[in-house]
Amino acid sequence: MRIQILGTGCPKCRLLEEHARQAVKELGVNAEIEKVTEIEEIMRFGVMVTPALAINGNVKASGRVLTKDQIAELIRKERN
Repeated sequence: MRIQILGTGCPKCRLLEEHARQAVKELGVNAEIEKVTEIEEIMRFGVMVTPALAINGNVKASGRVLTKDQIAELIRKERN
């Protein structure tokens, strides 16, 4: 599984990354967490407001910081 944090590195982006790492650890899934910081690449995802979260290349949320539990639920859905 590939989880991407889309954002320029602002505090909200870092918090979203931390929540994603906690969710992955809690679920015990094998996931690669990647930070996407280049504006052009973020825009290719169709994201206009950061931070955003993508799982396996699909944007799941943008413009807000998801909680660990919200991210865990998205990961569970993606695995099924």
